[in-house]
Amino acid sequence: MVPLSWYLILAGIMFLAGVVGILIRRNVIALLLCAELILNAVNINFVAFSHYLQSMVGQMFVIFVLVVAAAEAAIGLALIIALFRLKGTLNMDEVKDLKG
Repeated sequence: MVPLSWYLILAGIMFLAGVVGILIRRNVIALLLCAELILNAVNINFVAFSHYLQSMVGQMFVIFVLVVAAAEAAIGLALIIALFRLKGTLNMDEVKDLKG
């Protein structure tokens, strides 16, 4: 039996890695991956507490978060393609404004 604290520590490390990645990365694809890392850390917390409390509510939230993450990924990739076609780069430092 794995204690709840181990799951919370793992989720905290994943969340911290995602936040640090968002703050220091400048590539748009890396920013989306870091956002997914944050969402998966939240999912680990939901499932861990759901198992610990013997309730299915947390797992239902995980399904909702996964649907939102899939929609976010689809919209994010569409925006990345549009940005690359417009500016020719995915580096956020080189994209100063979004005017054509």
